[in-house]
Amino acid sequence: MLRNKCNGLNIKYYQIISINKKFKLILFLSLSACNTFDKDKCTNIYLIRHAEKVRKDKNEKDPLLNEIGILRAKKWSEIFKNIKLDKILSTNYKRTISTAIPTSEEKKIKIDLYNPEDISYKTFLKENKGKNILIVGHSNTIPGTTNVLIKSNFYNQIEDNNNSNLYYVNICNGIISHELLYYPLEREKSKDSI
Repeated sequence: MLRNKCNGLNIKYYQIISINKKFKLILFLSLSACNTFDKDKCTNIYLIRHAEKVRKDKNEKDPLLNEIGILRAKKWSEIFKNIKLDKILSTNYKRTISTAIPTSEEKKIKIDLYNPEDISYKTFLKENKGKNILIVGHSNTIPGTTNVLIKSNFYNQIEDNNNSNLYYVNICNGIISHELLYYPLEREKSKDSI
């Protein structure tokens, strides 16, 4: 177990496994606020891209999840099982809503629809101070949303074949920390290890 101090937060990584040179899999992440912060005023935002979609018809603008995508949506629910969530946001597409549904059902939280182009992130942060939020979006919106939240152009657009990224943003007393985690499905782990 590796312990690290990050902007007043005690971060514990229980197992870090190198998938390849580009990504690391962090199996368990536990965050606990230090005495310097009132944890009720800390905002935690988890951002993911929708799971794998059906790609049979290139003209289909709103495809459903494919079989692997359905498995990934369930995997996200398992990952968020022990994380308290207050709100789940999704864009108004079948693939994003279907990605959020297993977590929504597990947590008994309704999915609120949002449009990344129409949201005022300053207002969003003010209205959700102290909350834990999951945002489900797209390869061309999630990194940009994360960049707006961290006030830095840090993350690039997600590769089209990558549905495994989890962006984590923590804001406590105006101090912003962020992390990019990678959660492949079992079949991806075995493929990467060959």
